[in-house]
Amino acid sequence: MLNLKVIVGSIRPGRAADRLLPWLVGRARADERFAVDVLDLRDWALPMFAETRDTIGNPADPSYSRPLIRRWNATIADGDAFLFVTPEYNHSIPGVLKNALDSVFPSGAFRKKPAATVAYSAGPIGGARAVEQLALIAIEAEMAPLRHALLIPAVNQAFDRDGRPNNPATDAVADVLFGDLAWWGEALRYARARGLGPNDGDRPALSRPTVAAS
Repeated sequence: MLNLKVIVGSIRPGRAADRLLPWLVGRARADERFAVDVLDLRDWALPMFAETRDTIGNPADPSYSRPLIRRWNATIADGDAFLFVTPEYNHSIPGVLKNALDSVFPSGAFRKKPAATVAYSAGPIGGARAVEQLALIAIEAEMAPLRHALLIPAVNQAFDRDGRPNNPATDAVADVLFGDLAWWGEALRYARARGLGPNDGDRPALSRPTVAAS
């Protein structure tokens, strides 16, 4: 069973995420391929990212500037796959979600793990531009961002009184999303357990600047 971390990237009062979370988390927990852990950033009062090589202490066992940052990195390291739930703010993701991703430093806890996204908006786009931005961040974190994303436009009208999606395509895309997460999650967990692929020792040291060839 894969440890699936569902990261909720909005903390605003009255957030629209609460319209879809009961259905989404219920689906994930009903899927026998996953053990689901919801990481609601409302419950993680992470400080604005300010870690340096001095605050992390020993890079092999970072202490960080605060115990909360250490616990956040350890919680992320425990995951096998990630599902981000995000609105779209100004064609991108919320600052609180970016801060949470930046705070996974320098543990590399996201490395070699799949990431999928459920994005929503009040308008017709459904958070598509936030998905594109998040994919770029995930690549830099050396994750495997999945091609399929679940977009929920007009989120305030997207669910009925019982919390079920009004559009049957929402359930169909969710099937694909969870299937992809399970496949990639198992494949990458297998590879990590056997030391397949690039290792940490193959990477430049943190203090070594990267210089483009002229």
